[in-house]
Amino acid sequence: MMRPRIAVVVSGFPRRSETFALHELAALAERDMLAGIFATRPGETETCQPQAVALLPRVTWLPAGSAEDQAQAMADALRGTRVDGVHGYFAHRPGAVARAVADQLGVPFTMSVHARDVRKVRDVILAERVRRARLVLACNMDVARDIRRVDGNPLLVPHGVDLDRFHPATTVRGKTLQVLAVGRLVEKKGFADLIDALALVCIPVELTIVGDGPLRSALAAQCRARGVEDRVHFRGVLTHDALPAVYARADVVAIPSVIDAAGDRDGLPNVLLEAMASGRPVVATRVGAIPSAFTGPAPGVLVDPHRPDRLAAGIATMTDPEQRYRSGRNARRHVAKHYGLEQMTAQFCDTLEAALV
Repeated sequence: MMRPRIAVVVSGFPRRSETFALHELAALAERDMLAGIFATRPGETETCQPQAVALLPRVTWLPAGSAEDQAQAMADALRGTRVDGVHGYFAHRPGAVARAVADQLGVPFTMSVHARDVRKVRDVILAERVRRARLVLACNMDVARDIRRVDGNPLLVPHGVDLDRFHPATTVRGKTLQVLAVGRLVEKKGFADLIDALALVCIPVELTIVGDGPLRSALAAQCRARGVEDRVHFRGVLTHDALPAVYARADVVAIPSVIDAAGDRDGLPNVLLEAMASGRPVVATRVGAIPSAFTGPAPGVLVDPHRPDRLAAGIATMTDPEQRYRSGRNARRHVAKHYGLEQMTAQFCDTLEAALV
């Protein structure tokens, strides 16, 4: 039986933070199921991820305009090509374009949902889009609840993590606890709480923050105000290939996510799975789907959001080498069992294939 050919609509391409999309698109391409990638807007050209470079020849950037205009351009580009389904990789603009193209071509429409994309769509429109889709894939339990709230029935297919790229590594430990945080410098990542927590920790500790974003200046000013500027190091943006070495130098990874003023929040952050695959203990907050990674033997410490004192206490527990070892071992075992990249991308492709044959 021939495998279905799927045209996928994404948002900006490439995006440094969306490595999960690269993994799943590459898996579709490897199975010869990818009829093309259509981006609704330009992406980030600086420090492009290696996997994105390999996919660029398959990408068509749609002209600026309305969702209807972009759908028409995509449908015109696909005419004469075998297309068995159109997949919107996000619920907002990509979902709108994918649905309209599927209608024009007379093929099924499917959709993935992740986190913020769902909250960009009004409930009445989201409900209609979900009803129209033959299949809705949710990558974490938090966003799956959002889909059920509009009477959808999503299938849960988490993103995976590369267990070969991110693996436990032994490094020489010093007397100063090395804390790592990775993510865009935006409110929902909770880095302001983490800086406040650092000022409360009564042990030698340094914090490295990898990422960039609109709060860079404000966070630097907060470090100066809290008197911790000499213990916080902003590394800027790094490619996926550079991250394993950064995890290897960390004693603990902090994930202090919060719900921001607009109601946005993380789902199951990539950094959480990467840290756990690297055998690093984590100190994280009860936000989004983060608690789902703590269902077995604890990979670290889970605390309430917006509580710098609890973050500080959690970080302080990691001065014990045995605690770090146990938590890191639990973390690696959990992701190896539940979030291996090959297992998860295979499930993603299998599920789409089953829906379209």
